[in-house]
Amino acid sequence: MSKPGKFSLGVFAFVTLFLHIPLVILIISSFNSSKSMRWEGFSLKWYHELFYNSQPLWHSFYNSVLVALSSALTATIIGSLGAIGLCWYNFRMKKAIQTLTFFPIILPEIIIGVSILIFFNKIGLNLSLFTVFLAHVTFNIPFVLMTVTARLEEFDFSIVEAAYDLGASELDMLLRVLLPISMPGIIAGLLLAITLSLEDFVITFFVAGPGSSTLPLHIFSMIRFGVSPTINALSVVIIVGTVLLAWSTKNLYSSLLKR
Repeated sequence: MSKPGKFSLGVFAFVTLFLHIPLVILIISSFNSSKSMRWEGFSLKWYHELFYNSQPLWHSFYNSVLVALSSALTATIIGSLGAIGLCWYNFRMKKAIQTLTFFPIILPEIIIGVSILIFFNKIGLNLSLFTVFLAHVTFNIPFVLMTVTARLEEFDFSIVEAAYDLGASELDMLLRVLLPISMPGIIAGLLLAITLSLEDFVITFFVAGPGSSTLPLHIFSMIRFGVSPTINALSVVIIVGTVLLAWSTKNLYSSLLKR
């Protein structure tokens, strides 16, 4: 295999710097004693403000985490089983169903948000944190379905026939063959769903009710009065938590593969 040329390495370095320099600036700004971008000295006061005087911010953060974890888990279960069913079985309208499941990925979020809001209004469901949960499950399912389907397309289904010949039942096939084979796609879909749920603003804006503000909505409401550097400190906490989560998930999956 040939080594990458200088141009490829240059493009890679440029893209890497372009993506990470804003994060570096954000981290540095969280330790700036001034509210402005001008450096005026090292300080931890924004972290003190974050942990001791930012109850509404933490409340919205808690709502975001609660919705993200619950909706991502629900979407992962439904999407994974849906992907296994679409790849395992042959039935009429299979191609049409596969096409329809990817519509939420293609459609603009504002259309999805308005349509879900109209649906909730028609069935008389009051807007709350529960409606945010339902909306996030709805738009996360196609992403989980896509990642698990991509994993299963690399799977040799002759293993399924061999397992049937050895006396495996359909439940045994699901639990002992298909789910372990699909696990990398399932984990990837779960992490993707959590990320999409945490950062979603447009759909959440339409379906959130009183007292169900998530972190993106709370930050948006703060823009009218100027964003506090406390947001920088919270962003650093989220970045550290994300890195630790990704690292622990990688180690957990590596340990499972060694067994």
